[in-house]
Amino acid sequence: MRLNEISDNLGATRPRKRVGRGIASGTGKTSGKGMKGQKSRSGVSLLGFEGGQMPIYRRLPKRGFTNPFSKEFAELNVGLLQEAIDAKRIDGSKTLTTAMLVEAGVAKKRKDGVRLLGHGELKSKVTLEIESATKGAIAAVEKAGGKVTVSAPTVAKDEASETKGIRGKNKRRAQDKAAAGESAE
Repeated sequence: MRLNEISDNLGATRPRKRVGRGIASGTGKTSGKGMKGQKSRSGVSLLGFEGGQMPIYRRLPKRGFTNPFSKEFAELNVGLLQEAIDAKRIDGSKTLTTAMLVEAGVAKKRKDGVRLLGHGELKSKVTLEIESATKGAIAAVEKAGGKVTVSAPTVAKDEASETKGIRGKNKRRAQDKAAAGESAE
């Protein structure tokens, strides 16, 4: 087999539909859009319009809400953690933190931290410092002789965010108070 002999399976690709190329093609003249009217023109979006009938998104009631304080964790199953230890991607003898798990590619993204789930089996003794874990996951880790420390998701605070809503002399007082607190320590 050579590079010039490689091709898709028959029927895997279809030829591009060339419209407006003569009446013999079947899609000439009006390009298959019919005669006149709004839908034959370009730049038309009638999504959700049902001909004057009350559309579905208005017939149905609003439901639920979005919790602005919800946390989005990167999920990690106990079985996947064991696979990573077996493959020597992470060192099970060290205390495993969120940063280490993300760097090793075991947890997908940082988000609000890592949540350990109990699916799978853990044989290695590991110590974890993560943001969240289910009861089953903690039980699985402790059964293997390990330990899970659950800490609240960390948010980096800086001086600007602490005095963000304070203006004028009150801001100056807040800064003086913070400086006095630092010098007292």
